[in-house]
Amino acid sequence: MQSAARLTRLLEAVLDVGAGLDPRTTLERLVAGAAELTGAAHACLAAPPDAPEDLTGIRAGRAPDPGAHPAHPLRVPVRAGDEEVGELCLADRSDGRPYTAEDEQVLRVLAAQAGLAIGNARLYGTARQRARWLKGAAAVTTALLTGRTDDALTTVAERARLLAGASAGVILQPTAEGGMEIVTASAPDDPDGIVGAVIAPGSPVLEQLLGGEPVFVADSATDPRMTTRVRHRFGPSMMLPLQAQGRLIGTLALPRRRGDRPYTAVERLLATQFASQAALALVLADARRGRARLAVYEDRDRIARDLHDLVVQRLFATGMTLESTLRRPGADDVRDLLGRAVEELRSTVQEVRTAIFALQQPPADPPAGPRGRVLRETATAAALLGFAPATRFTGAVDSVVSDEVLEPLLTALRRALAAVVRRREEVTRVEVSVDATGDAVRLTVRDDGGTGTTVRWESRL
Repeated sequence: MQSAARLTRLLEAVLDVGAGLDPRTTLERLVAGAAELTGAAHACLAAPPDAPEDLTGIRAGRAPDPGAHPAHPLRVPVRAGDEEVGELCLADRSDGRPYTAEDEQVLRVLAAQAGLAIGNARLYGTARQRARWLKGAAAVTTALLTGRTDDALTTVAERARLLAGASAGVILQPTAEGGMEIVTASAPDDPDGIVGAVIAPGSPVLEQLLGGEPVFVADSATDPRMTTRVRHRFGPSMMLPLQAQGRLIGTLALPRRRGDRPYTAVERLLATQFASQAALALVLADARRGRARLAVYEDRDRIARDLHDLVVQRLFATGMTLESTLRRPGADDVRDLLGRAVEELRSTVQEVRTAIFALQQPPADPPAGPRGRVLRETATAAALLGFAPATRFTGAVDSVVSDEVLEPLLTALRRALAAVVRRREEVTRVEVSVDATGDAVRLTVRDDGGTGTTVRWESRL
């Protein structure tokens, strides 16, 4: 190739090599340009043993014969910064002549340009990767703080798994025994048997995690520090503490399948930053839920006070007025009408008191005590009936009804309500009464289906 033409082609090759942002494409252009400019019949990139798969197997021209010794080979290293990404190898020049110093200089120019291009491509890839992790962390924070998710830990595990390209996203939390247990997992390819796996107390990994240090594992199946029963399923893994404001919430684990590529230093850094931001979002979301619960409690207390101070007093005063009217002489039909009105007011007062009791129960806690347990059964029936049964309590139910009496009472109540649910097409009202006056507790369940049905149950206190 003439010098002028060769220089022109060299400049074109330099521009071509530097045009891409994909490292493999850049190296393919490098190998092809080197073969063309030097007349090499065979050109390849000899990648180091630890090179990523996308930088191996790059060649141009015909492959050399197995066992052949190429004549007059020429080798030039390709460096991206301080890292040697491979060695450009040329052999078997088509005209049979040895490679010249000019050929080597051409090769070095191409290798230097390729190194710059690869460095730029990696910086670009790192920037895009960082942007993905930041966007993912922002999405998790938004979801947690705006209440758009019911399970905060699963949200963190799922998003981290997708960002890291892991086979599973796992959250572990400390146990009372001093170990750590997997409490939630996002593992669409292998969902069985992961939740509930435990890192036993005393594990070296556990000591690092409880101390707030990340742990990076090359192969979970063979690393002696890994002790969970599911470790054999995974290879490279990151275990990152979820720690914020001095509080250790748990650990985010991101294992890959055995044989998958290891995590890079950039991926480890970005995942660690994600875990820190997710932990802070979890703490803030928990505080937000606490404030919301407090607001609910305060509002319920206000409603309960209003109901008791205003509604109950007015109902009670009206009932007293009607009772005094009953004592006056008058027509029997008026007396019957007033009697029914007084009974209805008494029933209403009981229902209002029941509503006040329900308002005072913490919304996130399971119902406690006989009243709460009975109300839970009626609420379950309400979801099936389409309306809430009217529930009344008479006497000190929570004080005098023991657990031994409560369980058969609840069994009788469930059976009665189940029978009502089976006839729900013809039922428009259900009344549940629990009377704990005297030496016995009495349960009565009435409905207006058909000709009306009444179920009674009684037990001594």
